[in-house]
Parts: sequence; structure tokens; C-alpha cells
Amino acid sequence: MITDVAVGHELPELVVPITRTMIVATAIASRDYQDVHHDPALAVERGSPDVFMNILTTNGLVGRFITDWAGPGASLRKVAIRLGAPNYPGDTMTLAGKVIANDNGVVSVHVRGVNSIGAHVTGTVTVTVMKGGR
Repeated sequence: MITDVAVGHELPELVVPITRTMIVATAIASRDYQDVHHDPALAVERGSPDVFMNILTTNGLVGRFITDWAGPGASLRKVAIRLGAPNYPGDTMTLAGKVIANDNGVVSVHVRGVNSIGAHVTGTVTVTVMKGGR
């Protein structure tokens, strides 16, 4: 049970293939129409080697990573992330996490997502489990 999880517990990794379709579809789904997320030529013109993932998608993937681990009764209380290396098409991001606090079932997890360039996302997520949850 997540309420019993010890500080130092490592979460199972989540490997996320980064495809062009995923980058474009999730940008559109989150109503982020900035051209650097869907138009390769304009992304290059603006100095990027290709389109890249938006922060809303990264935030969603971090949330998925935590709730997949914590179970269906999980409730994200706080997500504090910082972006680093961009996620480009054809790469893979691997999310990992470690429990850094457990205060009566209010669990904080340090999260890190890396790709071939380096750390794409780092931060801390605080999660609780609602009654009837995991």
C-alpha cells in the first residue's frame, strides 16, 4: 500500500517512446498551437533541430508515472517540475522516481525523466490515496 511505502523506495521505471505523432497530437490536445510543437521547418528556423514536446505533455506523463504506481485511488496533490533537455522525435524518455517523504500517507516522490541528451524533467510530486484506493 502506498500509505506504507518507505522513504527511499524506488518506483518502477516508465519508458516512453517519443514520436512525432505523440508530440504533435499532445500539443494539439492541450491547445498549444506554438509552431515549435508541430511544424518541423519553423522549429528549425527558430533554432531547434526539430519539433519538441511541450510542458503540458511532460506534466501529464509525470502524473501518469505517479498514478500508475500509486493506483486508481491516487490523487495528485502537487506537481512541481522543471524542464531541461528537450524531448525530440525518435528519442526515448525514461521516468524514474524515489520516495523522499511519507507523512501519514501523503507521499512525496522525486521524479527524473531522462532522454539521450540528458535530464528532460526533474521535480517533486506529492500524492495521496483516496479511501478505497491502493
